[in-house]
Amino acid sequence: MNQLDALRQWTTVVADTGDFKQLSISKPQDATTNPSLILKAVQKPEYRPLLDEIVKKHAGKPLDEVIDRLLVNFGTEILQIIPGRVSTEVDARLSFDTAATIARGERIVALYKAEGIDTEKRLLIKVASTWEGIEAARQLEQKGIRTNLTLLFSFAQALACGAAKVQLISPFVGRIYDWYKKSAGAKWDEAANGGANDPGVKSVREIFNYYKQHGIKTEVMGASFRNVGQIQALAGCDLLTISPELLAELAASNEPLEHALDAKAAAKGDAKQVSYDEAGFRFALNEDAMATEKLAEGIRAFAADAVKLEKLMQESGK
Repeated sequence: MNQLDALRQWTTVVADTGDFKQLSISKPQDATTNPSLILKAVQKPEYRPLLDEIVKKHAGKPLDEVIDRLLVNFGTEILQIIPGRVSTEVDARLSFDTAATIARGERIVALYKAEGIDTEKRLLIKVASTWEGIEAARQLEQKGIRTNLTLLFSFAQALACGAAKVQLISPFVGRIYDWYKKSAGAKWDEAANGGANDPGVKSVREIFNYYKQHGIKTEVMGASFRNVGQIQALAGCDLLTISPELLAELAASNEPLEHALDAKAAAKGDAKQVSYDEAGFRFALNEDAMATEKLAEGIRAFAADAVKLEKLMQESGK
């Protein structure tokens, strides 16, 4: 049994890609996309016709609607290949606007429904884990729209998401690792901070254990991996969303894989229950320099790629 097959025993494997032609190789249960992945895909010759077709078909409509239609087009193609759910992201530029996030999420759902997709079972609306985004997700969930809270870097964000009863959270393992490695500079010891001691891995483990102990139903999906060691150290997490390159690396290894996270064992923990109001959440996030910086950086990066995607569409329509 290779490591990818071993991982599937305990964890739902999710592909992190906009390149749906790769999905038949790794055979994931679910798939996640984001503006950066879609931008990367449509710059490939085999996908550019999809963008051109959407732009031509919906000429004259607002650019933000045309982008949503492109995202839904990719998502619908992905759902023809995978048996589970696809995550489609709301424009990061709406990360601090609850009402606009809700409206955009509802439009994306409507577009999927028009394609005949059972959105309650097969779609997750991705929203940034800001206070406003979490509140939008709370309201979307109450309407039966399932959400995936992304750009999550801190325990405070995870607690707020659990309280909002969101379907799933995506803590970013690799970006947490990046921040601590950069912060340490020449003092960074890769061996001492690898595997179970990786700061990104430790963050996900703390959230996973807390959720299981306190009966929080929100699914935990580790994301943003830099190496297979991070994935191996989180075997047993509810879900892990993995790039095609790292999926291939796992599939090529026949080394034994240990069951690192165990929900039953975690349920016996003794972590004190914590909750935040808005002021408490904002202060806790502010106290976490890594989470504050990486959340802001992530929103900026996704927003910048949304702008690049808009420019490609405008060029296509000329």
